[in-house]
Amino acid sequence: MTELTMTRPDDWHLHVRDGAALRAVIDFTATRFGRAIIMPNLKPPVTTTDDALAYRHRILEALPIGRSFEPLMTLYLTDRTEPSEVNRARANGVQGFKLYPAGATTNSDSGVTRIENIYPVLERMSELGVVFQVHGEVTHGSVDVFDREARFIDEVLSPVVERFPRLRIVFEHVTTKQAVQFVRGAREGVGATITPQHLLYNRNAIFVGGIRPHYYCLPVLKTEADRAALVEAATSGNPRFFLGTDSAPHARQTKEHACGCAGMFSAHAGIELYAEAFEAAGALHRLEGFASHFGADFYGLPRNRGRIRLVKEPWDVPTHYAYGQDELVPMRAGEKVQWRITE
Repeated sequence: MTELTMTRPDDWHLHVRDGAALRAVIDFTATRFGRAIIMPNLKPPVTTTDDALAYRHRILEALPIGRSFEPLMTLYLTDRTEPSEVNRARANGVQGFKLYPAGATTNSDSGVTRIENIYPVLERMSELGVVFQVHGEVTHGSVDVFDREARFIDEVLSPVVERFPRLRIVFEHVTTKQAVQFVRGAREGVGATITPQHLLYNRNAIFVGGIRPHYYCLPVLKTEADRAALVEAATSGNPRFFLGTDSAPHARQTKEHACGCAGMFSAHAGIELYAEAFEAAGALHRLEGFASHFGADFYGLPRNRGRIRLVKEPWDVPTHYAYGQDELVPMRAGEKVQWRITE
């Protein structure tokens, strides 16, 4: 297959930052996707409905004239989030609340310190049908970084799934075969997003020819067996698994640093990279469900009406893009992507 026309996809996990950084990256996503779930881990974080509505306005203002794109907003959970905020969020179209365990990833210092602290909020979310979006890692210093997701399932996620049987949960950017098995066997209302980097690479990519900071993300890339399990899940046609790039832009100087930031920027090829992974698995015919149908169905939103066209036509990824006063190094910088989107 050298050409694929499909329903315009959505990105169910995206970072676009703010200010000049937002203006630098937003059209990459808007060119490819009809909607995206916008992550709330700004500085300061997006913790209230008013914050989210203001952020949405800034995103829409940053779009090129004539571009059609809908940002779907989320709120950042803290130990102090009140159940009443769920009511306000629901009434104003906010799609979910995001759990960042404190210290788990970029700008997570204000995150939740103990899951029990937000049980009243989760109860209200369950009652109102608001989605609980989960960064699934424990942060105990004694836990190996490659085991943090599996330990999170046992210590946090399984008890929450059982305690709140009506709560809709997205286990975001799953990275391990244990996470795949958990989502497959979970009750109704539990889904997961999968990133392009976790479909295309294993942890060796971080160390080929030396430390490669632009392949460092959290959750970190895992083993080849984990990558294979993710590919099988994504290409299986199981509607519990859907697209979420977790595209996370950082300035070059903050990645190539003694204490570099976690995150990979993939929005410049946000659907094309998935096409590579699905083609390699012999499953291009299942990309549309994963990218365009299953996420919308999970969130209870209509599927997009527009369509996009992908062609098998390799192109060279720039070594960097402009990013405010700095540079942004994209995934596959200086290399090729095998598929191209044509509008």
